[in-house]
Amino acid sequence: MGSKELCLERGVLKEEETVTEKQRSLGIDQVRGVASILPQCVKLADSEPLALQSGGDVVIGGLFPLHFVAPKQQNSYHSKPQLTPCKGFDHRAFRWMMTMVFAVEEINRNTSLLPGVKLGYRIMDSCDHVHTSLRALMSLVSHSKAWMGELKQMVKTEKILDKPKETLPSCLVDYPVPAVIGLASSTPARAVAHTLGPFNIPLVSFFATCTCLTNKDSYPSFLRTVPSDLFQVRGLVQLVTFLNWLWVGTIGTTDDYSQYGIQAFSSQFKKQGGCVAFHLIIPKSPSVTELQDIANKLQSSTAQVVVVFATEGQLLDLFLELAERNVTGIQWVASEAWVTASLLTSPHFHPLLEGTLGFSFPGVMIPDLEEFLLNVRPSPKPGHEFVNMFWEELFGCRLEFRGEGSKEREADTVNNVELDAFGYKSDSRNNSLSLARPVIGKTTSVNGSTYENYKGAAEKPLCTGSEDLRFTESSYNDVSKVRISYNVYKAVYAIAHALHTLLKSDSAGHSKSFTSSQLLQHLKKVNFTNQFEEKVYFDSNGEPVPLYDIINWQKDSEGKIRFVKVGSYDGSALYRQQLQIDHSTIVWTEGQSQVPISQCSAPCLPGTRQARRLGEPHCCFDCLPCADGEFSNQTGSTECTKCPEYHWPDKEKVKCVAGVEEFLSFHDAMGIILVALTLLGVVLTTIVTVVFHRFRTSPIVKANNSEISFLLLLSLKLCFLCSLVFIGQPSVWTCRLRQATFAISFVLCLSCLLVKTIVVLLAFRANEHASRALKLFGPCQQRSLIICTILPQVCLCAGCLFGAPSFPFKNPNYQASTGKIIVECKEPWPPGFYLVLGYIGFLAFICLLLAFLARKLPDSFNEAKLITFSMLIFCAVWISFIPAYVSSPGKLTVAVEVFAILASSFGLLLCIFFPKCYIILLQPQRNTKKGMTGRT
Repeated sequence: MGSKELCLERGVLKEEETVTEKQRSLGIDQVRGVASILPQCVKLADSEPLALQSGGDVVIGGLFPLHFVAPKQQNSYHSKPQLTPCKGFDHRAFRWMMTMVFAVEEINRNTSLLPGVKLGYRIMDSCDHVHTSLRALMSLVSHSKAWMGELKQMVKTEKILDKPKETLPSCLVDYPVPAVIGLASSTPARAVAHTLGPFNIPLVSFFATCTCLTNKDSYPSFLRTVPSDLFQVRGLVQLVTFLNWLWVGTIGTTDDYSQYGIQAFSSQFKKQGGCVAFHLIIPKSPSVTELQDIANKLQSSTAQVVVVFATEGQLLDLFLELAERNVTGIQWVASEAWVTASLLTSPHFHPLLEGTLGFSFPGVMIPDLEEFLLNVRPSPKPGHEFVNMFWEELFGCRLEFRGEGSKEREADTVNNVELDAFGYKSDSRNNSLSLARPVIGKTTSVNGSTYENYKGAAEKPLCTGSEDLRFTESSYNDVSKVRISYNVYKAVYAIAHALHTLLKSDSAGHSKSFTSSQLLQHLKKVNFTNQFEEKVYFDSNGEPVPLYDIINWQKDSEGKIRFVKVGSYDGSALYRQQLQIDHSTIVWTEGQSQVPISQCSAPCLPGTRQARRLGEPHCCFDCLPCADGEFSNQTGSTECTKCPEYHWPDKEKVKCVAGVEEFLSFHDAMGIILVALTLLGVVLTTIVTVVFHRFRTSPIVKANNSEISFLLLLSLKLCFLCSLVFIGQPSVWTCRLRQATFAISFVLCLSCLLVKTIVVLLAFRANEHASRALKLFGPCQQRSLIICTILPQVCLCAGCLFGAPSFPFKNPNYQASTGKIIVECKEPWPPGFYLVLGYIGFLAFICLLLAFLARKLPDSFNEAKLITFSMLIFCAVWISFIPAYVSSPGKLTVAVEVFAILASSFGLLLCIFFPKCYIILLQPQRNTKKGMTGRT
C-alpha cells in the first residue's frame, strides 16, 4: 500500500490537486484549504489564531481562557474580518495551559505509559467566550494549510527514499485532534461540546461545572475532571444552613454557569428553610451606572452573607467599586470559580474580601511542575507568542527579537539534541516543546500583525528575556497546592490511559489506527490510580468523584491573603458525613472570630412565635407572645405549643407547669367561715330541739303540732349538715350525695312547713265554721302529705343518681385568669339540677301562698305570719342564688350554694322557732292557752 493510499484510508489527506482544481473552479483559489473527511470549509478570517503546539503521533487539543475579555464581533461583510486580539491576560490560565504541556512531556518521558507513541498538543486561547472558543475549535479540528504542506512533504519524502510505511510517523486517527481538553466556563463549553458531540470527539473539561452539561443526550462526548455544580450547590446549601445563615443574597452573571448554579442553589436553599434576599446579575460589559446600582443594593440589604457564582474576571469591576466605597462586613461565600483566584487577593481588596469562605477542588503539589514553570523563556520563534505575551505582561516590558528563526533554531541545537523553549532537552521522542511546529513536522508561520497589535505601545522598556521568574509573585508560579491545574493534569493522564488501552501493539510492534469514537468509549471506561493515590474514573455522566476543600481567605503574618483549608465536602458520603468543617480555624469577614449573623428578623425569643409579614419572605416576621395556654421553649419557634391538659404556662410562657388544683377547702378562710356557720346552725337547732323537748307539754309547743315541729327541726339540722358535703375536695361519693341530701332535706323542711301552714289555716277556719275539716286532716293525713311531697323529689334524685350521677371534674376554664384548675362536681345532666331546684321553689311558693292567706287569722300568736316571713326570706335567698351561682367563678360557685343553704336554713330556724323559744324561756306567762288564743 502506497503512502498516499495510506493517508486516504485513514481520512487524513485528499488529493490536493483535486481540491485545488475545485477551488479554482469556484473562484476561491486564494482561500486556505481544509482537508479532512469533513465537508470543505472556507475560513472568513485572513489569518489563523495563535497556537501553542507540538507534533506527535497523537495530538491532543487544548482550549484555555488565556484572556478573559473577548473582542466584540464587528463584521462589516464588505471585507474579510481580521483577528482582533483579546484583552485581560490571565496568569492563572497560562499556568493551566503550561500544566497541560508539562503533563504531555511527563507522559512522553514515561516508558510504561503509551510506549512507542508520542503525544503532541495544540493549545489555543478561548478568551472565555463562545465565538472565540468556536473559532479556536474550528482551527483545532480542521487541517490547516501548514499542516497540509507538512503532510505533502512527508509523502514526497516517502517516494524519494522509498522507505516502508513503518519508518514514517503514523497517522493514527481520523481527525487532526482526536480529543480536546479545555474550557473553563460552562457557556463556551456547552457550545463546543454541542459542536463536537455529533462527531464523537471527546471534550474533557477541567473547570466547566454547570449541571446542564450532565445531559448526555445533548452532550454525548463531554466529560470532565471537575464535579458538577449539583454537588457544589448541595455542599454550599449545607454550609450556609450549618452556619445558620438563612437570609442570604446571591450574585451571578448572564452565563450558564451562574444561572444554573444560582437557580439550583436558590431552589435547594429554600427547601431547607432559607430565604434569598436578593439576586443581582452582573452584565457582560457592565457600565459604571450598572455597577453602582448593584453596589447600592448590596449596601442597602440586611443580608450580610452573599453567595457568588462567577469568575474573578467578571467580579473584578464590581469589587473595585465596592472597595472604593470602603464596603466591609459582607461575608462572601465563593463558588469554586473564584475562591482561589489570586487576582482578587491584592491589598486593595483585603478589607472587602478577608474571611471569604468557599468550595474549591482538592489541591496537590505536582512534583517538578514548579521547576518546569520557572524555566519558561520567551523566544522569537513562531508559536511562542503566548509565552511572549505572558513575559511582557508579567514584567511590564516589550520584547524585540531580531534574526531569522531558523538561525536561532540552529544555534540552539548541539549534537543533534534540541533545547526547547522551556530549557528542557528533547530527543527523538521528547521534542514536543518546539512551539513553532504544526501538528506534524516543521514550523508554521503565524500572521505577524495579530501579535504586533498585542505587544502594545513601543514606549515600554525592552525585555532582556533573561528576567528570573523566581523573583516574581503571581498566580502563575503559585504552585504550592494546585487545584485547577491538577484537574488539567488528570485530564491529560485520563486521555493517555484511554489511548494506552486502545493502542495496544501487536506482536510485530505495529500500532493500529483508531477513531475518535473508539477513544471516547475507552475514555468513558478509564480507571486508574495516579501518583497522588487518587482513583481517576468517570461515572455514567462522565464526571469524577465529587470532592471539595472548604477554603478560607486568611491574612498571614506578612499581611498577605492565603487560601487556608478549613474543612472538606465529600458528595459521595452519607448525608450527615458529607460536610466536615473546623470552626476554630475559620477567620470571618473583617477578621472576626465569631460567626457573622445574617437575618431579616431576629429569632423570636422563647415565649413568643413568628408571625410572617404579608408580602415578604418567610424569613421576615414579627414576634408575637404565645396565646393563653400555649408556650414555646425554643428560640425561633414558628408556632407555640399547647400545654398538656391540666397544665399551664408560666409567666414567661417558656414552659408548662402543673395547674394548681383549687376547691372550697376546709382550710380556706371561706371554708372555715362556712363550716363555723354550719356548726352554729346545728348547735342552735339542737338547742331549740332540747328546749322544745323540755317544754313539749307547754301550750305553745302543743299548739304548733309538736310532732311536725320536731320533724321540722330534724330537717333543718339536715339542711345545715348537708352543706358540709359541699366543702372539701370533691370525690365520687360527695358529688353524688351533695345534691341529693340538699334536695331531700329542703323538701322535707318545706313539707313540714306546708303541713303546719295547712293545720293553722284549717284550725282557725274550723273554729269559725266547723271542726270537720280539721278532723279530716289529722296526724295520719299530715304524715301522708309529707311523704307525698317528698316522694317526687326522692324519685328525681334517684333518677339523677342512677342515670347521670355527678362526678369530680377538673375545670381548666379559669386557668387563663387565675392559673388554677377548679376541682368541682360536674353535672352531666344540668336540667336535673334545675328540676330539683324548681320543685323546691314550687313547695316554697305554695307555703308562702297559704301562709299569706292565714296571716290575718285571729290569734295572739299567729304562726302563719312567722311562716310567711320565713318563706319570704327563703324565696329571696334562692331567687338571688340563681344569678349569683351562674356568674360566680371557680370555687365561689360552691360557696354561693353553701351560703344559700345556710342562709335559708337560718331564716327558717330564726323566723319560726326563735319567737317561740323567746316566749318559752323569757315570757312563760304567755305560754298558756289563753295567751296563745287570746280567749278564756
